Amino acid sequence: MPTMNVLNTQAQAIGEIELADAVFAAEIKPYLHWEVVKGQLANRRAGTHSVKTRTTVHGTTRKTYKQKGSGNARHGSRKSPIFVHGGIAHGPHPRDYSYTIPKKVRRAALCSALSLRLSQGELIVLDGFAMDKPRTKEAVAVLGRLGAPNALVVTRNEEQSLHLSIRNVQSAKYIRAEGVNVYDVLKYDRLVLTVDGAKALEERLAK
Repeated sequence: MPTMNVLNTQAQAIGEIELADAVFAAEIKPYLHWEVVKGQLANRRAGTHSVKTRTTVHGTTRKTYKQKGSGNARHGSRKSPIFVHGGIAHGPHPRDYSYTIPKKVRRAALCSALSLRLSQGELIVLDGFAMDKPRTKEAVAVLGRLGAPNALVVTRNEEQSLHLSIRNVQSAKYIRAEGVNVYDVLKYDRLVLTVDGAKALEERLAK
């Protein structure tokens, strides 16, 4: 089982924690990262794009010019896609981009992403990160001391003050352990877990 130092908010080591092999020392599979992130981004797409075709665009259907004698092609409508302000040919229409990725694949991809962070020395475990009231400046200072200005911060339970403190920091994000996903783990340079957050991830994934 991998062992990590547990730090306080002053970046001082105050103990150690053993992490589950199944979650933090799993086989790293980049192709699963790609598959799951692609699925997450696809599921976010609204799919509301739409264009007008020649049947819906406003325009006349009178023949543009007479059938013969003008030397022009035989056009029957100004709504044809070849004319300016005509309909759009083969344009996008509303559709659903979402699809389901199997639970086992999502779990394996998340364990792989967590293991990648640990193997690259980009995982930090804190004894706690509670704040009595929202203070963005203080939260940024703590992340700076930890060497993690660009970080995903994870706790077990909702820490409202911490959430409000990090919400306005563009380079950081706060999330509960139950919402941790592959995209966010890979997006940020560092993964900051509280001890309770790490245990919650193990309970969620080590099944």
